[in-house]
Amino acid sequence: MLKQRVITALILAVIFLTALFGLPSGYFSFFIGAVLLIGAWEWANLSGLPAIWQRLVYSLVLLVLLVGTSLYLGFEGEASPRLNALAIRDVLIVGCGWWALALLLVQSYPSSSVLWGHKALRLMIGGLVLIPTWVALVYVRQQDNGAWLVLLLMLVVAVADSGGYFAGRRFGRHKLASAVSPGKTWEGFAGGFLANCLLAVVLGQLLNMSLLLMLVLIVPTSLVSVLGDLLESMVKRHAGAKDSGSILPGHGGILDRVDGITAAAPVFALALLASGAFTASAGV
Repeated sequence: MLKQRVITALILAVIFLTALFGLPSGYFSFFIGAVLLIGAWEWANLSGLPAIWQRLVYSLVLLVLLVGTSLYLGFEGEASPRLNALAIRDVLIVGCGWWALALLLVQSYPSSSVLWGHKALRLMIGGLVLIPTWVALVYVRQQDNGAWLVLLLMLVVAVADSGGYFAGRRFGRHKLASAVSPGKTWEGFAGGFLANCLLAVVLGQLLNMSLLLMLVLIVPTSLVSVLGDLLESMVKRHAGAKDSGSILPGHGGILDRVDGITAAAPVFALALLASGAFTASAGV
């Protein structure tokens, strides 16, 4: 099982890094869109649409919404698009607002399932999770050194996850959200946060960049990344599913791999947009 997980992880890393550094920013958007459409397929199943045709229809609806969103941003499929910063800001604000609401839903689970447990509402939530993620990654990739910024986003999520895992195993006593994910603890959450604070200090020194800028980008991203994991865990628990899918041997589904990124990406992108740092290709 461990060997299978490692092999799958290595293959995924090679595919992702090849797309990230090998494709023009506009074409990278197609790659991310394809990944998120697989996520939409899995979300449909978690939302109570087990039939293949139902999941296909939902994925097609998400595709139409992605195309509509891309036109709203000013992206028409070119290799190096110039995007509308105001449109990006609006979508990212909606995305971050959704995650603020998601925090309340996770905290009050299982009582909150009365509000979101209906099939149609879960399907709507899928759009709120996936579309802002796509916009965020498209925007970040557009910036100066955008590929490295996307990699930084992934690193922050990985450090929060790994730091939380090891701190939780060693010091974990108090449950973070026992009804949603019994294995997560406040000590683990703090461990992931502190690990990312250290990452901000190290990167600030190595790259000779403002520590304040590093903290603005990394700290909120780190804090919210766990929420993506908790939200997916909540939806899976409600659906009675262990994994979102089985497309990745040893890892489950696509959503199981990108859950933290779905929450972290809009926050990271909005912090980047607000700071004005690295901005090059986005415009009004």
